[in-house]
Amino acid sequence: MTTSSYSPPAGEPWPEAAHYPPPEVPRPDPVRPDPAPLFPEQPLPPAGPKGFASWPDRLRTLPARAWRGRADDPRWVRPALLALLAATAVLYLWGLSASGWANSFYSAAVQAGSQSWKAFFFGSSDAANFITVDKPPASLWPMALSARIFGLSSWSVLAPQALMGAATVGVLYATVRRRFSPLGGLLAGAALALTPVAALMFRFNNPDALLVLLLTLAAYGMVRAVEAAGTRWLVFTGVMFGLAFLTKTLAAFLVLPAFAVIYLVVAPTGLWRRVRQTLLAGVALLVSGGWWVAVVELMPASARPYIGGSQDNSFLSLTFGYNGLGRVDGNERGSVGGGARMPAGVDLPGGAAPGGRGWGQTGLTRMFGTDIGGQIAWLLPAALILLLAGLWATRRYGRADTARAAFLVWGGWLLSTALVFSFMSGIFHQYYTVALAPAVAALVGMGVDGLWRARHRVPWALVLAGTLAVTAVWAFVLLGRSSGFLPWLRWAVLVGGLLAAAALAAGPFVGRVSGRTGARIASVAGLVGLAAALGGPAAYAVDTVDSPHTGSIVTAGPGVKGGSGPGGMGHRGGKGFPGGTGNGNGHWFGQGGPGAPGGQGGFAGGQGFAPGQGFPGGGTGNGGDRANGRHERGTGGGTGLPGTQDPEGTGTDGTNSTGGTAGGPPPGGMGGLLDGPKVTDEVAAMLKENADHYTWAAAAIGSQTAAGYQLATGEPVMALGGFNGTDPSLTLAGFQKYVQEGKVHWFIGAGGSRRGFGGGAGGEGGQQSESAQIESWVTAHFTAKTIGSTTFYDLTAPTS
Repeated sequence: MTTSSYSPPAGEPWPEAAHYPPPEVPRPDPVRPDPAPLFPEQPLPPAGPKGFASWPDRLRTLPARAWRGRADDPRWVRPALLALLAATAVLYLWGLSASGWANSFYSAAVQAGSQSWKAFFFGSSDAANFITVDKPPASLWPMALSARIFGLSSWSVLAPQALMGAATVGVLYATVRRRFSPLGGLLAGAALALTPVAALMFRFNNPDALLVLLLTLAAYGMVRAVEAAGTRWLVFTGVMFGLAFLTKTLAAFLVLPAFAVIYLVVAPTGLWRRVRQTLLAGVALLVSGGWWVAVVELMPASARPYIGGSQDNSFLSLTFGYNGLGRVDGNERGSVGGGARMPAGVDLPGGAAPGGRGWGQTGLTRMFGTDIGGQIAWLLPAALILLLAGLWATRRYGRADTARAAFLVWGGWLLSTALVFSFMSGIFHQYYTVALAPAVAALVGMGVDGLWRARHRVPWALVLAGTLAVTAVWAFVLLGRSSGFLPWLRWAVLVGGLLAAAALAAGPFVGRVSGRTGARIASVAGLVGLAAALGGPAAYAVDTVDSPHTGSIVTAGPGVKGGSGPGGMGHRGGKGFPGGTGNGNGHWFGQGGPGAPGGQGGFAGGQGFAPGQGFPGGGTGNGGDRANGRHERGTGGGTGLPGTQDPEGTGTDGTNSTGGTAGGPPPGGMGGLLDGPKVTDEVAAMLKENADHYTWAAAAIGSQTAAGYQLATGEPVMALGGFNGTDPSLTLAGFQKYVQEGKVHWFIGAGGSRRGFGGGAGGEGGQQSESAQIESWVTAHFTAKTIGSTTFYDLTAPTS
């Protein structure tokens, strides 16, 4: 895409890139600074050719324009941008296959989509189209196409995500460059690329990578639209929001109200035209995001797979319930534990439990908290300061000023999303915060660009210095939460940042003595300050890239004191919840990070997670404290059966405390809910034998359990109950019919893969869930075969 911009009048404190580095200025009076505005109002950029007739020439000149860039850019700008994009791609692609299938839940759906176009369209978990994932399918389509072209592998699944990360950096640069200098665009792109949670999610197969790319494209369209009230760019923005909806439903709309209001207020045209354009963009959103929904809702349920995550086989109820408002108010019917609250006094870390405090403390400081700060908040204080500075500097500008509009667009994105994340009481995971990364990076790039240009003026020099000092101190705090991780770095960041801030604050006064000396001091201070500001997140990003991540819940960077950490919710090893430890090795999987204080019994006797057998006992030591595991009954319905760990597993003082065990680790993390099982060659060979005679090689409760066996065998595995094992996806009578018709060969029992999670078989009011009824029937009527810790039932061999 082109990135034309403006050329401010000569002598303004905001010169264009052609004058970089800034020319020497007369020695300013620090008491009476230059009254020139920080962001001078400027004319619109020259419009390029339009219409289909212009496309041949535009395509013919594309390679030259892509290499050279804008005519008024210095020759170093485009190579610098290409180097940034190449470095981002290398960073995100490096060692990519170490994460294996990453989130097996989505990898199994990619596998299904690479084998069946019907599964591709619906986002089915298996090629036989029993049930879909609990999201729309758009994020699966690029990965499934990659798997069709290059074959199914970890690389073919994850490489599209990494390339989306590089593309997002490029789009962010283009968006910032529309109104600001190359310095601002490059800084914004680098800040995004080095954000730890971005380095995590652009190397992972969750929907968030495509979501962030589409939202950044929507921001680009919005910036273009407000420049000249362009209808086509506003329609483009609506289409991007529609596609983002098909990626992660209502998560795409967190910034939509802010964008709509901003356009209605600042677009340089009449009010009624603004209203008509906004309505037209809404139609574009409805069409681009609603066509797939209409097909799914109008198609007979018997002709399509069950909508995973819903309780009534409706995508609309999934959108507005479990995946929508339920995430905000915590009333998530069909969620883990049936949406029940944790028993009083039980507070599990980092999103381990449903509702209440189980998903973390809510409030204005949530984004700065122990678990989340290291993911996204390195530059968040700076972004907020620079947003205020930008709005203050443009407060007297005209309604349609493009500089202020840019601050409003990115500030609206940041504030609306951060506030929802801070106060939502439903399911919340640390990696959700990747949705904040483009806004934080853009505000930092735009703000630093403007303040750097006006650094010879005392008020703005103090703002720049203060922002850098706050960033350095905050990085010192964040690095202190991982005391064992590069301990020298936090002091280097603090000292370097504060020294650079002091030099920038003194710059206007030094400039009175010698303009050349002042310019040199400012240049050195700027480089040192940049290193200090990005040093912490860069170190976390490199640590993230250097570590494999698997499972449903992952975090970036090293383990942190007081957080769920690696052993907690799937960082690095990705699966260890019960065996997380103080700061040593995880007992089951993962490394570092304090574990949960003493496992509980099945915590929601309601539906439970799956008909497993209670939440694991045998907790872990937490920061040197002792934690005794204990069994408790589930509350509010069925009874949680004992967990798989010894009832008296005890954490010990120190850094390598573990809970008790019984028979080794289960194949799937957190009772099979958070990651697929590790399937042996013996089991895979057994399931693949004569698999082509059946529609499903096997059936298992829970999508993650089914995904592990499906990826190991390449054969469809029926995921009863969907992700949580609680969706009413199939009745006992329906399953019996499938068995009678010879469509399912094996049933995979709970074994180790699901034990230790869920409120037992108890549903609401003590009734068994459909999945639990099926398991009870199978175990009573078919021949069992145990391999390792898992029991398999041959559905072609009933017992006598």
